[in-house]
This record gives sequence, structure tokens and C-alpha cells, in this order.
Amino acid sequence: MSTQNQTLLKIQNLEAEVDGVQILKGLNLTVNAGEIHVIMGPNGSGKSTFSKVLVGHPAYTVTNGNILFKGKELLDLSPEKRARSGLFLAFQYPFEIPGVNNIDFLRLAFNTHRKEKGLPEFDPLEFYSLVIEKLKLVNMNPSFLYRDVNEGFSGGEKKRNEILQMALLQPTLSILDELDSGLDIDALKIIAEAVKHLMSADKAIILITHYQRLLDYIKPDFIHVMQSGLIVKTGGFELAQELEQKGYDWLNSTKKLEEIPSLIK
Repeated sequence: MSTQNQTLLKIQNLEAEVDGVQILKGLNLTVNAGEIHVIMGPNGSGKSTFSKVLVGHPAYTVTNGNILFKGKELLDLSPEKRARSGLFLAFQYPFEIPGVNNIDFLRLAFNTHRKEKGLPEFDPLEFYSLVIEKLKLVNMNPSFLYRDVNEGFSGGEKKRNEILQMALLQPTLSILDELDSGLDIDALKIIAEAVKHLMSADKAIILITHYQRLLDYIKPDFIHVMQSGLIVKTGGFELAQELEQKGYDWLNSTKKLEEIPSLIK
């Protein structure tokens, strides 16, 4: 049976806070298999908070609503179990882990997912053969495998390392937080092509970005605009073009015009 159009993620009335400050204020979103969703919005609108709440970052507290992932309540799961169930977050600012060899880190993550699925783990030689193939996808030099995780990597190299993890783990739903930040045009093209290659009918992607330029390479099915912890508008690619031309104040002006009749009443 085809998995396309199967609902992978359903978020209802999600509210969340950090340090007692409410950031998400009743967010709703549905993502089906085979879809690419883009979330745009000004700084402070809640985009990164949303991504971290999805993966269970301990600094964020959900105060209302629910998140169903593949039909099961995600909020009941620890961050580790969320990852093993097929959720993946590529960080806006990937962490450096001094003292941890990159290839060892990648193999541990890969084998943990294999074990969760009841599959045999890869030994170092088997994994090396696999990861060398995946490196080609993101155009990374094999020498990066033997450096500490992200330590001394440029911004673009860190982002490639994130997508390398995505290629190895094959998540069902990938949340890519500002994938394009810090990338020159050549790196952006390479990473965009890799992301498109990893997309399939049984998977979905949520891209969080400020700029249209990423969307010139990855065409989304839906674009959502987030403001003040809510999705306030949804559209197609043309919405990103409007935002590029008019900015976000245009949406605020439109909202005010829509409110005039109710104010007159």
C-alpha cells in the first residue's frame, strides 16, 4: 500500500514556553508523507522553538496541545525515542563535540537506529564502506571522518555533516532548521541536491528558513508563515516570492485591513 498522503505529523493547539515565557500559542500543522513544508517568519516568531519542541529539547515546556507522529503521541517519548522513531533535526548551529571522533559518532548513531529496528549492527569495515558512499552525496572529504565532531569545521562543513547524518539515518520526518545560513552558493546547491535526493514518497521534510534562495533549489508543497508563535498564513511558492518582495509587514497590514469590518461593527 502506498504511504503517500499518509499523515506523518499532526499538531493541534500546541502551546510551549521557555523560562516561563510563552512562545508557541496554539500552533496547528499537518504534514503528510511525500510533502515538503517550509516555515518562514521574522526573528522571534517561534520557528526554532517549534523545531526544538518537536524533538524534545528539555529547556522547552509544552503547556497545551498534542503532537501525533505516525499516529502516536510524541510528547510521551524521550528525545532519544523520538529520534529512534524516525524524527531528525538538523540544527541551525550544530554542536561541536571535542574528543569524539566523527566516524565513531556517526557509526554509534547509525547502529543505535539499526538496533531499534531489530537489524544487525554494522562493524567498522561495513560502516566505512557505507559512509564513504554517503560522503559523495554531500561532497565531503573522507578526512572529516577522523576529526572531532564539528570541531574546527566551517559553517558549511557543519551543515554538510548534518545532512550526512540524515543520509545515514534515513529519518521519516526531517526538520532542517535554517539549513541555508552560513552557506555560499556552491555549498547551498550541493546540500539542496542532497536533501532532494534523500526525499521520497514515504518521507517528509520541514524546512525552516528566512530566505527564498533555498526554495529556488528545493521546491516545497506548502509555505507557512509563523508570527508570534502561530502559523498565520499558508500558501504555495508564490507566497515566498511575495514575502521576498514585501517583507512581513505586508502580512500585518493585510491582517489590519481584514479586521476593519469587524471594528466598524
